[in-house]
Amino acid sequence: MSEKMHKAATVESLMERMPPVRGRLRAHADLSKVTWFQVGGPADVLFKPEDEADLAEFLKNLPHDIPVHVIGVGSNLLVRDGGVRGVVIRLGRHFAKMNNEDGILTVGAGSFDGHVARFAADAGLEGAEFLSGIPGCIGGGLRMNAGAYGADISDIFLSAVAYDRAGERHELGPEDMGFSYRHTTVPKDWIFTEASFQLSQGDREDILNRMADISRNREESQPVRSRTGGSTFANPPGKKAWQLIDSVGGRGLKKGLAMISDKHCNFLINTGGARAADLEALGEEMRRRVFARHDTLLRWEIVRLGDAANCTEGKRP
Repeated sequence: MSEKMHKAATVESLMERMPPVRGRLRAHADLSKVTWFQVGGPADVLFKPEDEADLAEFLKNLPHDIPVHVIGVGSNLLVRDGGVRGVVIRLGRHFAKMNNEDGILTVGAGSFDGHVARFAADAGLEGAEFLSGIPGCIGGGLRMNAGAYGADISDIFLSAVAYDRAGERHELGPEDMGFSYRHTTVPKDWIFTEASFQLSQGDREDILNRMADISRNREESQPVRSRTGGSTFANPPGKKAWQLIDSVGGRGLKKGLAMISDKHCNFLINTGGARAADLEALGEEMRRRVFARHDTLLRWEIVRLGDAANCTEGKRP
């Protein structure tokens, strides 16, 4: 049996083990179409739950030997060329609802950061403007304590809801999140479904002006019109990742059709037809160079998920 046929049979066998759902299950789902880099192999199975109850029942009844991963809008994600084993969960429209009650903004984890910022601004609520400068969704922002322009998720965080691998619901307060720079201590297999933020009343026009300033700054300083993700690396304490990369000759460096942006060198770019392996290799080369010159190890901020192309039969890279 060829490798392709063997993999197809494996996925079909996996589909037979899926529990009943009200949402959508799809085999061999092309993840390159849902990530901003537009690279990577397929998920064995992609699940889009109908609502929280559907998600909880799926997790409770899914055999525990099957790996589970969750993705958002794919803006901070590099899917490897061999694809992703097990089930990938992607939260859909039900998880993008937003509500304001007396300055407490409650939003679904699938809500796009920019939409949340605009919703808050239209309600005359300030404190969420920085979200307009983050290309992602609220679930991913919670996971990594995302931030930009001098503010972080932790600054406005009030509470969140998450489900563990067994489908149990957890309500989390600030003390449960373990917030630090671009990090939380919430177990990695928990799936956020909702968050509440405490905002304050402000002037709508002033808020919109600040958001416009953020948009102009991003347009001028970042490759926002390219096939890219968010920042590739977190800033080391007291240093800027882009400056370290620039100092070791990273700006504009290419590997195949992958490139380090010459506009902002903490961004990787797919110039068209790049492989995930080339993008990851460029990042690893920058980590090697920066460590060799500055004795500083850059930490990936982009999430790398899945198997390398030669690992499609279960061997991990």
